[in-house]
This record gives sequence, C-alpha cells and structure tokens, in this order.
Amino acid sequence: MKKKLLLSALACSLVTSPLAFAEIDTLDKKASYLTGLEAGSRLQALGYTLDLEAFRLGMEESSLKSNRTLSDDELRAAVAEIQQLFQQRQQEAQLAQANANKEKGEMFLVENGKKEGIVTTESGLQYEILSKGTGPMPKETDTVQVHYRGTLIDGTEFDSSYSHGGPATFPLNGVIKGWTEGLQLVNEGTKAKLYIPADLAYGPSGMGPVIGPNSTLVFEVELLAINPEPPAAEEQAATEPEAKTQP
Repeated sequence: MKKKLLLSALACSLVTSPLAFAEIDTLDKKASYLTGLEAGSRLQALGYTLDLEAFRLGMEESSLKSNRTLSDDELRAAVAEIQQLFQQRQQEAQLAQANANKEKGEMFLVENGKKEGIVTTESGLQYEILSKGTGPMPKETDTVQVHYRGTLIDGTEFDSSYSHGGPATFPLNGVIKGWTEGLQLVNEGTKAKLYIPADLAYGPSGMGPVIGPNSTLVFEVELLAINPEPPAAEEQAATEPEAKTQP
C-alpha cells in the first residue's frame, strides 16, 4: 500500500513539476514547449487561467475528426461565447481608460488655465501666443500651411510636420475642432500653443495606438501661410520621385 502511494506521489510530482530545460533537447520538444508558452500567454491576455488537464486533453484530441470530448456545435458555441466576453472586456477596459484620460485631461486644463499667458475660450480650448505674427487671421473656409508638433499631456509626441520633412497644408474646416477654432485666433506668422480638450479632439474613440480615448492634446503650431499658392510645376516635378524605367 505504501509503495503504491509513493509511486502515485512520484507520478503527480512529475506531472506538476516543470521540466528542467536540459530535458528539452530535441526540436520536437522545443516546438512543443514554445506552443505551450504561446498558448499560456494567449489565455492570460484573454483573461483566462490555463487548465492543464483540459489543455492536455485538447492537444491529445487535436488530430481527431470525431469522438472529441466537445462536438463541433459545442466548439462553435464556446468560440462565440469567448469572443463575446473578450469584446465585453475590451469595451470595459476602453471605458475605464477613457474615464481616466478624461479626468487627467480636465485636471491638467484647470491647472494650465491658471498660468500666465494662457487664454481659455468658451468652448474650453486653451491657447498661448509664443511669438506673434503680423499677417491676417484665417477663416474657417481657408486653407492653411503650418508647421506643428503634437503631444499628449505627458509630453509623448505622436505627430510632427518636422519629421515629415516639411509643413502641412490642409483646409481649416477639415481637421479636429480644436484646430479649426484655434488657428482662427492667431495671425499669419504666429507661433502658438493649443491645449485641446478631448471633445474638441478625437473624443472617446481616440486615434491610433498612441492617442487613447478622451485624450487631451497639446499642439505647438506655426501658421506659415493662408491659402498658399500651389507649387510651380517645375518645383513639384523636382520633389516627385523619378519614374521607373520600363523593362
């Protein structure tokens, strides 16, 4: 009886104890080990705990077309439930991030608005003049040419015309509300800083991997020209890449 208990305990220890790395000495073992790491990481990302017994059973039955523990219908239902729960968790995480970003942005703007030189408009937009130009102010229907650098309130840069190799030109009514309003408040030739609340920027949806939901944005902007002349044909040709020679 004691011998059976000892053997049983030894078998359990072999199952539950991690393999020593020295034992993973063939390509098959290494591929299997990597598959286990990937599966475990994926389950953690989905918010699940890896059940080793169910995982082992699934691996053993992976090549079976019939007599699986779960039928095809049950598998489809499980996949649908997992996807639905994953989407729900994503939405909850996004909402939590949106609320946190909104609170941080509001606190930032309150403190920023107390600084000398900061002007707060009725919409909540804040701006300050870094160097004042003497040209006219643009209208919403104008096209403007600007240099700019955009950051989050923590200083993380997400876009810059300087990194694109030249100023940007766009219709003023075709950008976020904070830009449309802010650039109408400055003269041509002015360099200014815009502090844009989330509702005048990209709102609860955010933009790309850096601008999260309800992010307050900071732009340093230099208004170079209003309704700039299009480049001459020879200048445009000089900046275009050479046409490839046909084979």
